[in-house]
Amino acid sequence: MPIEQLQITTPDGEADALAVFPDRAERHPGVLLYTDAFGVRPELEARARELAEHGYYVLVPNIYYRQGPAPVTELPQHIGEDIRPAVIARLMPLIEAHTSERVLRDADAYLEFLTTRPEVRPGPVGVIGYCIGAALAMRTATAHPDRVAAMAGFHPGFLVTDAPDSPHRLVPELTAEVHIGLAEGDMTPEALGELDRALDAAGVGHTTEIYPGTRHGFTMSDTDAFDPSGLRRHWDRLLPLLERALVRSSGLRPETLRRPPNRPPSSVTP
Repeated sequence: MPIEQLQITTPDGEADALAVFPDRAERHPGVLLYTDAFGVRPELEARARELAEHGYYVLVPNIYYRQGPAPVTELPQHIGEDIRPAVIARLMPLIEAHTSERVLRDADAYLEFLTTRPEVRPGPVGVIGYCIGAALAMRTATAHPDRVAAMAGFHPGFLVTDAPDSPHRLVPELTAEVHIGLAEGDMTPEALGELDRALDAAGVGHTTEIYPGTRHGFTMSDTDAFDPSGLRRHWDRLLPLLERALVRSSGLRPETLRRPPNRPPSSVTP
């Protein structure tokens, strides 16, 4: 399966990124994947590879490219709870510097880049994000309702804040179908209620779900938060969402998407 190291021109410089896509001479639905706070690393490459095996062109940009190519800080092979606070402390200035204005400029560039790729099928794309990437995915989907048909966020951060431009306040601009998969404790009941009310008012298809027994970061096997059942549930929600929004809606036959060996089609729908 091809994996390309790329440079994407943005208004603020060159963003390094990786792209993974099926090794077939045809065009595939595009998916923009935003990383968690720890950024591009082998774990995210593996996540993109598995998604690409389902028939998608997956673009994973380095959201911290302004500070340098990925990885922008030294990361251990496994991020245990004993070292997680120190790693987050190193990354926090980068996270805080990634303002909503920067997010939107980058999103414009990433989506425009996808339209130029000969491997990407014309039409709307999906945007997914993990941790802080969920907020980036929501900002991208609300800023580009004509180009994003599916939006998913897992163990999200910063979706509901007090800021005037909090992602949940932008939901009225959405047209994409949405799934938000939360760990226990990711949001207060009040914050989750506020998000649900915003999604209801927007009139878009959506599910918000707390994955039982999970901790923040449950999809990432290079952290202590990893939960195999949570990761399986994540796939069982994400794959049908992408199939509905990007495959069936475009007239493609679902069987044209290759399933990875030993992984049956999901039987669970949101």
